[in-house]
Amino acid sequence: MTKIIAMIPARYAATRFPGKLMQDLAGKPVIVRTNEAALKTKLFDEVYVVTDSPVIFDAIIKEGGKAIMSKEEHECGSDRIAEAVSNMEVDIIVNIQGDEPFTDKESLVSMLEVFENDLNEEIDLASLMTKITDSDEINNPNIVKVIVDNRDFALYFSRSAIPYLRTTEMDINYFKHKGVYAFRKRALMDFRSLPMLTLEAAEKIEAIRYLEYGKKIKMVETEVNGIEIDTPEDLEKAKEVWN
Repeated sequence: MTKIIAMIPARYAATRFPGKLMQDLAGKPVIVRTNEAALKTKLFDEVYVVTDSPVIFDAIIKEGGKAIMSKEEHECGSDRIAEAVSNMEVDIIVNIQGDEPFTDKESLVSMLEVFENDLNEEIDLASLMTKITDSDEINNPNIVKVIVDNRDFALYFSRSAIPYLRTTEMDINYFKHKGVYAFRKRALMDFRSLPMLTLEAAEKIEAIRYLEYGKKIKMVETEVNGIEIDTPEDLEKAKEVWN
């Protein structure tokens, strides 16, 4: 039987909104609300928050959740999760972002179905993308875009607008990459042992490392945009939606 767990990487420091995961959302910290949302899906054998922060660790434990303290410093969520699961017997690990308290079950189900249908284990990891049409979003370097082949395998991720539209006569779809992943354990362990290469370093997008080393990422389209809490304005929007 396939064992599937959720890991929520939770770093206290954040460039644009330090301490955002401990901000109040309807009486509880954002990270606690995200942990509750993951549990509520009932898709996982276990749900863990993995963090570098005693404050976040204590907040999760206080609410009856499961938390793991990182032993090392990590540049990205994949590395943090890889350390946490290295000695666990598990098949699929789902990375849920700590700043997404409105985690959507339907999208997660679609992403996990990818592995059920992958009889030859061709897919190393799966991730979510959503269509974007707003030109400000398309050109915003804080929003990661993805392009895929005709089987929805990722070709490249970028902070630039990809593909570049050389002629306005073409009807092109743009997709935003949502930072939710489902990994086979071996892909995650490989990621941890492989050094960062130039494209990942240039774009500051961890998904690129998988592509640079020939891993296959299956993208799953979702219409659910959700609310990622990256700024104080996002937090206010989340409070309005919650209420």
